[in-house]
Amino acid sequence: MAKRTASKSVNIKNKRATFDYELIDTYTAGIVLTGTEIKSIRDSKASLADTYCTFINGELWVKGMHVAQYFYGSYNNHEAKRDRKLLLTKKELRKLASDSKNPGFTIVPTRLFIGDKGLAKLVIALARGKHEYDKRQSIKDNEDKREIARAFLK
Repeated sequence: MAKRTASKSVNIKNKRATFDYELIDTYTAGIVLTGTEIKSIRDSKASLADTYCTFINGELWVKGMHVAQYFYGSYNNHEAKRDRKLLLTKKELRKLASDSKNPGFTIVPTRLFIGDKGLAKLVIALARGKHEYDKRQSIKDNEDKREIARAFLK
């Protein structure tokens, strides 16, 4: 059976996370999905807008991740915004649980992609919220980089 080459191009980013949060530490986690969910993700029909991670009974879950229903799915199609379990090692889970209990810290998904073996992976980050003046500084830095790139291309 031939491997899919289109699956390598799946790269869904949460651009809002880098703007709203200062990313401290990143982890790559597997996701527990159903059959129609992975097919929708391979078609790039997913969104990480307004998603966050939380601990429930010692397990890490992602909440608010939208995976569109599969077009060819039948009666057993999935819910678009259901909670999905993340797969990490016990050591990583303990570290994230202790770090996220500190005030001002949270866990946010930053990127969803398909790995080398065809499995969906989610890059999550331990993050600290930015203040309003930090966000203004980020906007200014991005504009400066754009102007330098424009001047360099001329």
